[in-house]
Amino acid sequence: MLNNPKLILLLCLTLGLAPFFPEPHIWGKLKWIAGGAEGMVLKDWFDVLLHGAPFILLIRIVLLKLGAFNKK
Repeated sequence: MLNNPKLILLLCLTLGLAPFFPEPHIWGKLKWIAGGAEGMVLKDWFDVLLHGAPFILLIRIVLLKLGAFNKK
């Protein structure tokens, strides 16, 4: 399951970006962190982890694929 790129991409497009309007939730949180993260509480950090986890898994898969490609 953690090595299925199609499933991970689906998670990125759904859980990772939800809610979509007015902007993807993870994007708003990342802007908040880049702005100094003032006022963020534990709930907000957990939210970043929850919405960011699919992207971390996607990056992991890409790096594994690149590593396997370089070995050939």
